[in-house]
Amino acid sequence: MENVITVENLSKNFGSVQAVKNISFSVRRGEIFGIIGPNGAGKTTTLEMLEGISKPTQGTIDVLGLVPSQQLRELNKRIGVQFQATSIQRKMKVKEAMDLFASFYSNTTKKEYLIDLLNLDEKMNVRFEDLSGGWKQRVTLALATLHSPEIVFLDEPSMGLDPHARREMWSMIRMLRDEGCTIVVTTHYMEEAEKLCDRVAMIYSGELKALNTPEELLDNPSGQYIAFESGQVDQRFLEALPEVVRVEKEDKVFKVFSENQQKTAYHIFTYCHDHGIVLSDFRFEKGSLDDLFVHYLEKEEAAG
Repeated sequence: MENVITVENLSKNFGSVQAVKNISFSVRRGEIFGIIGPNGAGKTTTLEMLEGISKPTQGTIDVLGLVPSQQLRELNKRIGVQFQATSIQRKMKVKEAMDLFASFYSNTTKKEYLIDLLNLDEKMNVRFEDLSGGWKQRVTLALATLHSPEIVFLDEPSMGLDPHARREMWSMIRMLRDEGCTIVVTTHYMEEAEKLCDRVAMIYSGELKALNTPEELLDNPSGQYIAFESGQVDQRFLEALPEVVRVEKEDKVFKVFSENQQKTAYHIFTYCHDHGIVLSDFRFEKGSLDDLFVHYLEKEEAAG
């Protein structure tokens, strides 16, 4: 599949602080590509370099065959960027915002289609300040895609939305993808990355920690765990095992994250046999992207 974005050895410094550290990845045409990580991980800085807003300290970026920081005018005709809701004048009506943004482009044949797709008809005469968070996000998504861009960049598109509005936003993003648009989205919601993205780049402290489909990432043993129920197992014993990364306990249910699950299971069974403890519901489980991310986070903290 054709790559529409190629990033090689990308770094960005702000004075003595290195916000992005030598990352490389590519984005394929027609996919939803997620850049995930906590606040301050380097997600937005990376996105701004892809959009041409910020120039890399080192490394190369190719977006649709263009160098963003050098060919921004040409690039802006072919990409869409979702503005933060606060960038729209509060008193402006939705129709006025749509008309204003449409005036920036020569090709806005998609305007009526987007109004219908995002169900904006009933909101066209509503002032922006009177819209809910979910409706504001719909409007800014429409403004970003009025000119039929090949790539749309979305920075935390569901931040501040309730669960229902968040899922509606996911559905709209998928519809844009199904229309042939490539979507690059940043998020610190691991569930969002898991449910929405075709592939995910996991960033922490400016470094690329993992890159794959959510399904492949969830097959990574680092995010998997041993679960069982017991009111007698000493949590300190589990935490002292050398291969154990962390232990979570809720009521009598343990979740044990380990670098070597088979070895850990052997130690647990031996301990229980020696102490006459019976375990219930012992099982190996796949974790979530959140579990995998916490694993990388704790490894980073332990190293340093």
